Amino acid sequence: MSPVEIGYAGAVLLILALVAGVPVAPALGLVGLGGMLLGVGTAFTVAQLKSLPFAVVSNYDFAVLPMFVLMGTLAEASGITARLFRALQDWLGHVRGGLYQAVVLASAVFAAASGSTIVNAVVFTRIAYPEMLKYGYDRSLSIGCIAATGSFAAMIPPSITMVIYAIMTDQSVGRLLIAGIVPGVLTALVYFVGIRLLVRFNPRLAPPVPPAVAWRARFHSTLGVWPILLLIVPLIGGLYAGLYPASAAGAVGAFSAFLIALAMRRRVSTWIGPVLRDAAAISCTMFAILIGGLLLSRMLVATGVIDHLVLGIMDVASTPLRFMVLVCLLYLALGCFLDTTSMMVVTLPFLFGAVRALEIDPIWFGIVVVKLIEISVVTPPVGVNLFAVLSAAGRETQMQDVVRGVVPFIALELFVLALLIAFPELSTWLPDTMLGR
Repeated sequence: MSPVEIGYAGAVLLILALVAGVPVAPALGLVGLGGMLLGVGTAFTVAQLKSLPFAVVSNYDFAVLPMFVLMGTLAEASGITARLFRALQDWLGHVRGGLYQAVVLASAVFAAASGSTIVNAVVFTRIAYPEMLKYGYDRSLSIGCIAATGSFAAMIPPSITMVIYAIMTDQSVGRLLIAGIVPGVLTALVYFVGIRLLVRFNPRLAPPVPPAVAWRARFHSTLGVWPILLLIVPLIGGLYAGLYPASAAGAVGAFSAFLIALAMRRRVSTWIGPVLRDAAAISCTMFAILIGGLLLSRMLVATGVIDHLVLGIMDVASTPLRFMVLVCLLYLALGCFLDTTSMMVVTLPFLFGAVRALEIDPIWFGIVVVKLIEISVVTPPVGVNLFAVLSAAGRETQMQDVVRGVVPFIALELFVLALLIAFPELSTWLPDTMLGR
């Protein structure tokens, strides 16, 4: 077999391994090493095995990943999320469908402090879902709204998904994070308006309007959430102003989250241990997947698969628009069967060569990919947010409730995706204005 044939055989073997349930990290790494060994030789394979894992875990720029994970776990432990939802409930609870909109806004704000779609979805299932059922909101749309808005954390910085894309494609983490602000706000706005229209045309989705909360109570609850600004402003403001790189911004965010948790939950011994264990476990898993994915990427490059595949893609999708349509169809299909990290790590080594060949802006392409990731986390049958909210919702909620509830939000996501493809400036304008870029 030629090196190219060995590379393609490795790709097929990888798909079979993933379908068979082999863990993602060892599947990626073993296929990558095996393909390099057979297609390139022992010396090259041993050199990659010696250098690549160390290069990943010792790269200071990649420190942003565990810092963002730690920031999210600390923010959850602080209890600030519950205060945020209560404040928005006081402001919007007297509007028909107001709790749906409160979830949208609270998820968007908390996304700027967590970075994880699963954390967002689980936290608001525990906090908001019982309140929505208590007031008579539609069960399916309520849990669907929580699952869908949890995906905001993939786009709104600090986004772990953005960091993984940046590592896989050698792009600026800071520029990517800033690029997600406008699309993230746009998505929240589309959700806000879409929910208003849904409730207007189908009033049964929301109960009659309850009495409004007194203005004094609204302002009092709002004052209780001001610490979240200590997370958002230094992190995003410092990145945009060029005060520090993304790795330092992650440290600033994690330290700010620790101070907030310390102020709100004084008995440190009750929460610091579980928080650190969760952050370490998540970070180690992500780094293992990244190392495996980069080994696979090196194999595909060394065996000539990438060059061969780029030529094939150029024949089928010879223009940027055709290529983007092809990417959308691919990710929407894969999102039904693969988790988000695996999907990016498996596909980006194949696709990014064509991105360069077609001279597509890698920041814009990254935003489109992340939007597709947002859609995939709520796409049946394996959308991770569907299972996250189901596990936190209790026995009375069934999978069919979740699936039925996310359908309107998938339609809204596809509308936003079309806008991002049609108007690349929505993704590129803000990072192009960054100071110190």
